[in-house]
Amino acid sequence: MEYLYAPWRDVYFNNKDKNFCPFCHCKHELNEDEKLGVIFRTKECFGIMNKYPYSPGHFMIIPYEHLENIEDLSDKTWLEISHFVRIGVKILKENFHASGVNIGMNLGSAAGAGIAPHCHYHLIPRWQGDTNFITTIGQTRVCGSDLEKVYTTLCKAFKDYV
Repeated sequence: MEYLYAPWRDVYFNNKDKNFCPFCHCKHELNEDEKLGVIFRTKECFGIMNKYPYSPGHFMIIPYEHLENIEDLSDKTWLEISHFVRIGVKILKENFHASGVNIGMNLGSAAGAGIAPHCHYHLIPRWQGDTNFITTIGQTRVCGSDLEKVYTTLCKAFKDYV
């Protein structure tokens, strides 16, 4: 049996302060959006760059409420998050020329959620042939884009919708 490792995720799994939620931290640090990678803020949710992106442009949409289960979200929150997921897909296709987009939620640690207590959506742009085998065989993640430019592009694109 082969084992694949993602040691960069260790910071989430072994955080000594089990009550610390990086998403709630971002929710409260309103003057630190650029430093934290917050792309946009709306009434019910916010968008943020993924700290360890699977591809350039990978970001998340997160409700302000610290809830693990999506079934506990209010309809208003769920609808707003869903609305911005659709906009996010459009932005990734138009501004990054993504050939496809993976969207999804890992609900619970058993489903692979690194930050299980606070539900969130991932939007991951994909391009034909971008399987990036170096991650699998070289234990290295290659990001061929300047993440500051990616952040700036996402922020500018979302300004038309927020």
